[in-house]
Amino acid sequence: MEFWLLLIAFLCLFVFLLSFLDLSHKNKKLPPGPPTLPVLGNFLWLLRSSNNFSSLEPVLRQLRAQYGPIVTLHLGSEPSIFITTAEAAHKALVRSGSIFASRPPALETTRIMLSNETTVTTAPYGPLWLQLRQNFMSAFHPSRLHLYSDGRKWAMNILRSKLLEEARPNHEAIVVVDHFQHAVFCLLIYLCFGEKYEESVIRQITSVQRAIIKNFVKFNLLNFMPKLGKILFHKLWKELLETRRELENVLLPLIDARREKKHQKLMDEGGGESILSYVDTLIDFQLPDSGRKYSDEELVSLCSEFFHGGTDTSITTLQWAMANIVKHQHIQETLHKEINAAVKPGEEITEEDLKRMPYLKAVILETLRRHPPGHFILPHGVTEDTKLEGYDVPKNSIINFTVADMGWDADVWEDPMEFRPERFLKNGNGQEVVFDMKGIKEIKMMPFGAGRRACPAIAMALLHQEYFVANLVRDFTWTAENGCAIDLSEKQDFTMVMKNPLRVHISPRTC
Repeated sequence: MEFWLLLIAFLCLFVFLLSFLDLSHKNKKLPPGPPTLPVLGNFLWLLRSSNNFSSLEPVLRQLRAQYGPIVTLHLGSEPSIFITTAEAAHKALVRSGSIFASRPPALETTRIMLSNETTVTTAPYGPLWLQLRQNFMSAFHPSRLHLYSDGRKWAMNILRSKLLEEARPNHEAIVVVDHFQHAVFCLLIYLCFGEKYEESVIRQITSVQRAIIKNFVKFNLLNFMPKLGKILFHKLWKELLETRRELENVLLPLIDARREKKHQKLMDEGGGESILSYVDTLIDFQLPDSGRKYSDEELVSLCSEFFHGGTDTSITTLQWAMANIVKHQHIQETLHKEINAAVKPGEEITEEDLKRMPYLKAVILETLRRHPPGHFILPHGVTEDTKLEGYDVPKNSIINFTVADMGWDADVWEDPMEFRPERFLKNGNGQEVVFDMKGIKEIKMMPFGAGRRACPAIAMALLHQEYFVANLVRDFTWTAENGCAIDLSEKQDFTMVMKNPLRVHISPRTC
C-alpha cells in the first residue's frame, strides 16, 4: 500500500511540474471540456466518471452531448482533444490534412520497441514519413497485390488443413481464433520476408510478437516518469529490454538471410527475381536526413511494426466477420450462392473472382463499420498552431478520433447497431459496392483512418479479408454451437475482440 501511495505522490508531482513549466495554453480558446483542477487537470474527474480508463467511450458520449463534437481533456501538460463526429474529422484530416498529419512525440516504451520514431506509424509528418509510405506502396500498391497470390494460397491451405483436422463428424464445437491467428501470421511473414517458413519458425515469430501485445498495458506503466520508473520498476524495465532482445534474436537472422539472398540475386530457382518482400525494400532504404541506411535494430522495428499493423487487426476483423456470418445464416447462404456463381467448384478463388463478389465486399465493409478492430485510431499530432470549428488547437496537442461512434452514428447510418451488408450495395440491389473508404469527399466511417495519415494497406487488408472469408464460406458450412447463440459482446484487448471467442460447428461442404 505504501508503494502505491508513493507512486501516486510522484505522479502528482510530475504532473504539477509539467503544468508549472508549460503555461502556453493559458490564453488559448481550447475546445470545451469538463472542469479542471490545478495540477491534476481532469485526472480525478475522469477516474470518478468512468471508474476505470478502459470505459472512456461512454464518458466521451456524455461530453459530446454536453459540449459538442470536439472536446478537451487535460491529463498532462498537453491537452488531449477528442473529435467525435465524422464531419469534424473530415475538416481536420482531409480539409486541413497536412496540419493534422503528424504524430505526438513517442512514449519511452515506443521509442525502445520502434527505434526512436523511425517507422511508418511513429515518424513525424515530413520527408522520412513520406518516403517510408512511398516505399511501402512500392511493394504493396493495389496494382501489385496479385503478385502475392501464392502466399495467400499457402496461408489459406494451412488454415483449411487445421480446420479439417477438427471438422470431423459429430465433433464438438471448436474455437477458431487460434487457427485464424496462425494463418494470418503465415501470410504476413510471407509478405515481410518472401519465404514460406516451417511451422516452428512461424510459431517463434508469433510468440515474440504476441509477448509484446500481451504486455502492452503493463509496459505502458513505464511511460510515467521513465527515469524514476527505471528505479521503481527495474524488473519491469528489465522485462521490456529482454522482450526487445528476444525480438531481435528472432528476426535478425531472417533479415540477414534475406539480405544475403537479395544481394546474391538468388531469389528463385531459375536465378530470376522472386516476389519483392517488405524487407527487400528496406535493406537499401536511405534515410532522407542523413543518407544512411537503416541499422539492423531499426530493420527489426520496421518488421515488428509490419506485423503489429496487420495481424491483430486482421485476426479480429476475420473473427467478427465469421461470427456475424454464423449468427445470420441468410448472409452465409447469400455469400455461398455468390461465390458459386463466380467460381466453378474445385477452382481456386483468385483476385479477379473476388471483384465479381459485391456482396462479399459489403459483408467485410459492414464488419469494419459495426466492429472496427480499434475504437480509436492512433493519436494524431498537429504541425502548427491552428483552429478547428472556431477553437484553438495548439501545436503539441494530442488529437484522438472516436472511430467506433462514427460508424454507429444514427444521423449517418440507419439502424446503425444492426448488421446489414446491403447498406453498402448501390440501391440495395447487390450489383455494386459504392463507398469511399478513404473519406476524400466525406467521412462516414474510418476504421483505417483518413486523410494523409490513413493506413497505406487499406487495399491489401480488404483483399485479405475477402479472400479468407470467401474460401471459408465456400469450403465449410458454419453453424453455432448446439443450443448456443452467438455472443457479440466485446472486450478491450490490443484490439476490440469478442469477449467470448467464436465457438462453432464446421463441416466440409460437398458442393
